[in-house]
Amino acid sequence: MQVQPVLAALRKHRIATVLIALEIALACAVLCNACFLIMQRVQAMHIVSGVDEDALGTIKLDGFDPQQATDLNARVLSALRGIAGVRAATVVNAVPFSQHAGRAGVFLDADKAQFGGVVEFYLASPGSAEAFGLHLVAGRFPAQEEYARVGTFVPKDPPVVITRALAEHFWPGENPLGKTFWSGDTFRVIGVLDHLAVPEPGGGEAKDPDWSVYVPAQPGPQFAGRYLIRADPADLPGVMARARQAVRKAAPEAVLDQVQSRTIPELRHSYFLTSRVMAGLLAGVVVALLGTTALGIVGLASFWVAQRRKQIGVRRALGATSGDILRYFQIENFLIVTIGIALGMALAFGINAGLMKFYELPRLPAWYLPVGAVTLWVLGQLAVLAPALRAAAVPPVAAMRSA
Repeated sequence: MQVQPVLAALRKHRIATVLIALEIALACAVLCNACFLIMQRVQAMHIVSGVDEDALGTIKLDGFDPQQATDLNARVLSALRGIAGVRAATVVNAVPFSQHAGRAGVFLDADKAQFGGVVEFYLASPGSAEAFGLHLVAGRFPAQEEYARVGTFVPKDPPVVITRALAEHFWPGENPLGKTFWSGDTFRVIGVLDHLAVPEPGGGEAKDPDWSVYVPAQPGPQFAGRYLIRADPADLPGVMARARQAVRKAAPEAVLDQVQSRTIPELRHSYFLTSRVMAGLLAGVVVALLGTTALGIVGLASFWVAQRRKQIGVRRALGATSGDILRYFQIENFLIVTIGIALGMALAFGINAGLMKFYELPRLPAWYLPVGAVTLWVLGQLAVLAPALRAAAVPPVAAMRSA
C-alpha cells in the first residue's frame, strides 16, 4: 500500500493527528523515565550486602552514660552470649540497612590534595568479621592484637579491610594491599572484601553502596550500644525475642531502640519500604498512561472508521479486500505513533536531564528508547486492531448505503 494516501488523509485531520501524537510523545517520555526509575529501585532493593543476613540480628541501645559504656558492653555481651541459640555476639557501630555511624571523606595522599570520596567506617570488635560472615578475596582480617581502643573517631592509624569496589575506585588496576589513605588518621589496607554494603545504601553520601571500610576496634566509651547477634536462621526470630528481654534486664538504665533492634532481613524490608511503594506507584502511572493512550487510539480510530464508511464502501466496491482496509488503518496508526515516538524520545532526554540536575539521578541509558518505541508500536497496533477489523468487515453495499 502507498503511504502517500495515508499522509494526505492525516493532513485533513491535523488537529486530531497532532493531539494523539502528543499523547504518544508524553507516554513515550514518561514510559522510558518511569521504567528507568523502577529499575533503579528494583536494583537497589536487590543489593548484595556482603553479610549472612538470614543469620544476623542487631540490638541497639540509647540513653546510657558514655562513662559507663565499658561496663554496659560487658553486661550486655554476657547476657547475649548466655542466650540459647546465640552463636556469636559482638559490638559494632552499624549494620547494613540501619543508621550510619561512621561516615567521613578520605584522601589518597597525606597532603590531602587527592580526594577519594565519602566512605562508611564499620567499627567492629573482635569476632565481628566471622559473625558478619564477610567474604575475604585478598589479604587477611585483622589479628586479635590489632583491635585497639577508639580515640575520637577510630583507633589511631588502624589496619583496615576495604571492599573490592572501593579498592578499584581508589587504585584502579593496582594491588590495594599495603596501600594507605587518610582521614585524620592513616588507614593501611590489609585485606579486601567481596562486598560490604554501607548502612544506608543509596541514602548517604557514598557514591557506591559498597564503599565501606572495616576498622578493628575494642569496645569502650566511644564504641558501645550496638550489638551484632549471629544464630541459626531458623532460630533467629526466637533468639531476637529472648535477646530483647535479656538486654532489658542486663541494662535497665539504657533505652532499647525497638525500631533498630531487629533481624537484618527485617531491617532490609523496612529500609526499602519506600522504594517498593515508589516502584508500585510508578508502575501504576505507566499502566494508567498506556491505558489512556490505548483508549485514545481506539477512540480516534473508531471515529475515523465511522467518518469513512462511504470511502470504505467505495474502495471495497473498486476491489479493495478486507486485508487492504485493515492494513490502511494499521499503517495510518503506525505513522502517527512513529511521529509521537520521535517527539517522545527528545522529551524523554529532557525529563532525564532535569532529574539528573535536581535529583542527581544517572543518565537514561539509550536502550530504554527502542524498548519504549517497540512497546508503543505494539500498543498502537493492538489498540487500532478492533476498529480496523470492524471497518474491514463492513460489506461494500452496506457501507455505501449508510453513508
